[in-house]
Amino acid sequence: MSDRIVIIPTYNEIENIEAMVHKVMGLAPTLHLLVVDDNSPDGTADKVALLQKEYADRLHLLKRLGKAGLGTAYIAGFKWCLERDYNYICEMDCDFSHNPDDLNRLVSGCIEGADMAVGSRYTGGVVNVVNWPMGRVMMSYYASKYVRIVTGLRVADSTAGFVCYSRKVLEQIGLDRIKFKGYAFQIEMKFRTWKKGFKIQEIPIVFTDRTLGVSKMSTKIFKEALFGVMELRFKSICGRL
Repeated sequence: MSDRIVIIPTYNEIENIEAMVHKVMGLAPTLHLLVVDDNSPDGTADKVALLQKEYADRLHLLKRLGKAGLGTAYIAGFKWCLERDYNYICEMDCDFSHNPDDLNRLVSGCIEGADMAVGSRYTGGVVNVVNWPMGRVMMSYYASKYVRIVTGLRVADSTAGFVCYSRKVLEQIGLDRIKFKGYAFQIEMKFRTWKKGFKIQEIPIVFTDRTLGVSKMSTKIFKEALFGVMELRFKSICGRL
């Protein structure tokens, strides 16, 4: 049994899923992968099921009934992992915006003492973001600045979705109390981890925008993050987090 696993949530990622599975499975013979698919109409889950024949006991598939949001997909994946013996649980996107080669660096961060290792785009400014329109880069960069001002969370890339968690973080932060479903979910996870006193380490990565498939970002998701940050701060002050 491996002690480390990667969770990848998918919805209509047929262009990327096969290459991603082969890449992650090729990183180390002991690394496991869990794909959480939200009933993709393009056949993403069917492709994963076929690939399971090639990667028996290492590639896992959790199929959900419908598209219910990034946050709930990760929560379902985290709970699945906690029911098993994984000690290091990573999350990443399927579109290769996160380089799978960086996974070992994130896991090593946790092995060497961090409780959460964040693949950070912004530890040195915005130079590590490739192919994103400048407007979106600035929105993402200053969103993290906004989070820091409102909450006090000292993480340069609070919306990052490339993260390794030690098992104890996911056991103790209260997964059933996580409210947000979009990118605010990533902020909430880091905020709750920080408030629990766990050590967060940022590891610089290069983020490259997807070349295949369609981004899931929307105005609704952005608004949830904007107002969700204020809600997190309010709940923290009132002791209701």
